[in-house]
Amino acid sequence: MLCHVPHILVIEDDPELRRRVLRFLTDADFATSSASSGMDGLKAAVETRPDLVVLDLGLPDVTGREVLRMIRAISHVPIIVATGADDEGSVISLLDAGADDYLVKPYGSGQLVARINAVLRRGHEISRQASEPKIVIDRLELDFSRRTAQLDGKVLTLTPKEFELLYYLARRVGEVVTKRQLLTEVWRLPYSHADKTVDVHISWLRRKLGESAQTPRYLHTIRGIGLRLVDPGA
Repeated sequence: MLCHVPHILVIEDDPELRRRVLRFLTDADFATSSASSGMDGLKAAVETRPDLVVLDLGLPDVTGREVLRMIRAISHVPIIVATGADDEGSVISLLDAGADDYLVKPYGSGQLVARINAVLRRGHEISRQASEPKIVIDRLELDFSRRTAQLDGKVLTLTPKEFELLYYLARRVGEVVTKRQLLTEVWRLPYSHADKTVDVHISWLRRKLGESAQTPRYLHTIRGIGLRLVDPGA
């Protein structure tokens, strides 16, 4: 029985770095292809249907962030962004825009391969979730395969990260989930007591669900511990 060899698309304009990354990946037994510009990378992502994309942000024609947005508009292919900025705000904005993980330049072959393998493993879990039936909690309905959420029969306009956060909580309905869990498992970032990312996204979700911290319907804060999504009709 033949095993599937993951195909990695590398979008990188620096020819020396591109060759080095492709060599890393070939040595690690991945199939590879590459593009040196954003638009060529977008075309390759559509035509070759890779298992994962390694995307540089500093491209000559359009920004990597724009390529990320365009790919994410048409595909759920996992994307690892290579960036020179390692400040928390920049990284979080990339993850919110749809990146699955990030690498800070310069990075070594071991780090690259480890990140790819981790994202691919998560991809298998996502594929399994996509085959699951819709989650219905009272008047809230989530469809992972379509990445859609409806409340009272109306489609909610959620960002990729808002959907992931809501889906993560919905799969654990009734359970108390800590901020540490959310930051490390939804954003895949190291936990920081000073980080307000989870609080901000919960606030955005509450607004879209038509509730507030003072009058919760689905999202209930457990003070000092975390958050619980409850079934209001239970």
